[in-house]
Amino acid sequence: KVAVLGAAGGIGQPLSLLLKLEPKLVSDLSLFDIVNTPGVAADLSHIATATNATGHKGTESLGDALKGAEVVVIPAGVPRKPGMTRDDLFKTNAGIVKNLAEACAIHCPNAHFLIISNPVNSTVPIFAEVLKKHGVYNPRHLFGVTTLDVVRASTFVGQTKGSDPEAVAVHVVGGHSGPTIVPLLSQTGLSFTDEERAALTHRIQYGGDEVVKAKDGTGSATLSMAVAGARFAVSLLRALHGEKGIVEPSFVESPVLKGKGVDFFATKVELGTDGVEKIHPIGAMTPYEEELLGKCVPELQANIKKGLDFVHSA
Repeated sequence: KVAVLGAAGGIGQPLSLLLKLEPKLVSDLSLFDIVNTPGVAADLSHIATATNATGHKGTESLGDALKGAEVVVIPAGVPRKPGMTRDDLFKTNAGIVKNLAEACAIHCPNAHFLIISNPVNSTVPIFAEVLKKHGVYNPRHLFGVTTLDVVRASTFVGQTKGSDPEAVAVHVVGGHSGPTIVPLLSQTGLSFTDEERAALTHRIQYGGDEVVKAKDGTGSATLSMAVAGARFAVSLLRALHGEKGIVEPSFVESPVLKGKGVDFFATKVELGTDGVEKIHPIGAMTPYEEELLGKCVPELQANIKKGLDFVHSA
């Protein structure tokens, strides 16, 4: 059983559609939102796959939506509008994520939680802290979905090099916003001029702004995010089913930079039957990339602290 919280939204609907198309991995698809979910579920239920879709509308139905869920994907919250920083988003989305975490701690404490709600650098620590308060936190089961950074990196590098984006793998580490996104282009095995490297790095870090601007006040990245979210969810489901060697980047509680006071960090993560199997190191970096990482660390520390402070002050 997979639950999608925020299933009627801009990310939630296409994400739910993609999961409905995975009948070998998803038997029950439970769709929760504060509006419109019965309609979304009815629409999806006409698609000819064996996955059973149910809609749950309003907070009073949240418990039913979550009961028995093994994977919970959370794209709930408000999208970014032009001129809005991820910080502005924080005020609204932090509260939403905290409330959903409380419900998850009660109704499906052993599930795997995939956090898409921005700002991920803060919402993942919020979720962890709430689960800890309830005594049900398992660091192997909590993931910040940073897959879109990797999807964008593959796309932009593919375009720059004239190669098929699906064949391009880029290791992106750090967090999931602006300067905390650190693309390790040197690890692709491709060569870049200084100009290409600078332009690609900036575009990968701020790709989200491109979409916010182009959508002109109507929202942020939803379709590409849904594909990235589904890719991560499907990878995790395959690993939970016992498939070996599945590696995806994710923002998890990690030892990689714990020594620098960064408790959550994204690197490649090997997934297994109990979630996080093995956290990969950052790997070899050029001086340029080390400089990027240097800028990432203080920002990430502040984002994580902000999430923790939010829970503690509530």
